[in-house]
Amino acid sequence: MDREEIKNILPHREPMLLLDEVEEQEGAAVGHYTVRGDEFFLKGHFPGSPIVPGVILCEILAQSACVLMQGALKDGKLPVYTGLNQVKFRSPVKPGDRVETRCQLKRVKHPFYFAEGTLTVEGRLCVSGEFSFAVTGE
Repeated sequence: MDREEIKNILPHREPMLLLDEVEEQEGAAVGHYTVRGDEFFLKGHFPGSPIVPGVILCEILAQSACVLMQGALKDGKLPVYTGLNQVKFRSPVKPGDRVETRCQLKRVKHPFYFAEGTLTVEGRLCVSGEFSFAVTGE
C-alpha cells in the first residue's frame, strides 16, 4: 500500500508519516521509507553530517507494525507506544538511504500488542528491537 492507503490505517500525517509504502508478507509487515534529506529531524542532527535520530528509526518501525493491527485501528482508535525493549542501534541511517523494515506481532492481549522488528539499509542491519503498543480511543 502507498502513502494514501497508509493514511487510511494510521492517524499520522506529514511531517510525521514516515512510510512510503508497506505491505504484509507472510505475517510480517515490510515497509520502506526513503530519507530525502529535507526532513525536520535532520536539520539539527547533525549539521554538516546528518543522521536520522534513533527515536525516529523506532517510529518508522512502529508505523510499519501498525499495518498488522489495522483491524483494531478503526473508529478513531490510536496506537500508542507502551514500551521499547532490547533496542540496538547498529549502523547510522543517512539522507538518500532507503530503509526497509520487517516487523512481526509476537503476542496480542487486547488492547496491548507486542512486536519485534528490524530496520535495514541495503541489507545492512541498522536497528533491531522489541516494542509494544496500546490501542486507545473511542
